[in-house]
Amino acid sequence: MQKKNIAIVGSGLVGSLLAIYLRKKNYKVTVFDRRPDIRKIKFSGRSINLAMSVRGWKALDLIGIGKEIREIAIAMDKRAMHVNGKSEYYQYYGDDGEAIYSISRGILNRKMISLAEEAGVEFRFNEKVWDINLPESKLYTGETEKGIWEEYSFDLIFGCDGAFSRVRHKMQRRSRFDYSQSFLNTGYKELRIPAKPDGSHQLNKNSLHIWPRGNFMLIALPNTDGTFTCTLFMPHEGENSFENLKEEAAVLEFWKKHFPDTIPLMPTLLEDFKNNPTSALVTMKCYPWTYWDKVALVGDSAHAIVPFYGQGMNAGFEDISILVELLEENGDDDWENVFKKYQENRKPNADAIAELSYRNFIEMSSKTADPMFLLRKKIEKHFSEKYPDKWIPLYSRVTFSHQPYVEALNEGDKQSNVMDKIMALENISELWDSDEVEQQMLSLLE
Repeated sequence: MQKKNIAIVGSGLVGSLLAIYLRKKNYKVTVFDRRPDIRKIKFSGRSINLAMSVRGWKALDLIGIGKEIREIAIAMDKRAMHVNGKSEYYQYYGDDGEAIYSISRGILNRKMISLAEEAGVEFRFNEKVWDINLPESKLYTGETEKGIWEEYSFDLIFGCDGAFSRVRHKMQRRSRFDYSQSFLNTGYKELRIPAKPDGSHQLNKNSLHIWPRGNFMLIALPNTDGTFTCTLFMPHEGENSFENLKEEAAVLEFWKKHFPDTIPLMPTLLEDFKNNPTSALVTMKCYPWTYWDKVALVGDSAHAIVPFYGQGMNAGFEDISILVELLEENGDDDWENVFKKYQENRKPNADAIAELSYRNFIEMSSKTADPMFLLRKKIEKHFSEKYPDKWIPLYSRVTFSHQPYVEALNEGDKQSNVMDKIMALENISELWDSDEVEQQMLSLLE
């Protein structure tokens, strides 16, 4: 039987990884992207470094490229907290050296496009998709929306073209297609900490560095060249906001007040702040994700989320893991059944990680510096070490396991209710590691 001819719209991380898998299964694969080849241009200055965890590694290993990607990743086994007036302190993520892995989005995307080309995928850059004929799986591309279009016919089309997907836009015009988007008032800006003259890192390289400041924060993730990619998350408007940081003097004054320890580390702060765009953060939900056996949405085009659990890429890669497993189970050409099972599996989990990601923003920006929050986490860690069969922390469920996100969310809510009761106990600060508290937690879990 002749293998199907497949189009992928979007050459980002999800699109390029899906292309590698499909090509290795001997499908003919063409990837369209309205942007130029990112291997030939300077990256945009609007990225947030990736935090690869077990869900992402599973997809890479299934497709056979995990080993090569690990060579461009740096393990981060802890958060490094920077609170004004205190020494830097660490919050370890898990047990036995469990870590998430920092990877530059640009470096990873370039690598995966090259691997896809080596596998035989055809890329058509600077080719803008303006319309899709869903029943006939045809794409129409051209220079402008009103100009002359070229028609391409395929057997299948995958929309991997991000939160503002052109493929999804066409699907939205069909009856009974649910769609919502919600922007945070918080935006972000990419900044940079350069390497030392000898090429080493200026900060601990095996940490995700966080400067929590209430409704805004700075983070820094390491790169293999000794630099850190920093991201300032801050409201677009208000007292401490991007709208009030238009002039260099205002930026410098703000930095001296809130992030004074970073000033010696960031010699290009003002230049980066001026040149790099301020970007928005959006959560997008939709359903259905598929159309017959012809079209499917994967990654951000189906479920864009805010980045505060480090799971956006991991969730998109997990979409591919599920597709891979379903194709192995159902056969290469039962696409209608595969698509049906794929969206039924992934939709509840995508909604769950969207909720978890929003909650983690609150935790990272304000609670991580709160003494009572730190005590709460200490109690959880102490209990989970003693009773690992009874208590797996929510972060570990999401980041270091393959438990479906929806199950992790439900279990996390149950644990949160237990901890609310424990934290309300009188003198909990003194009693936290007592038999009394331990027995109370065991009782609440029954």
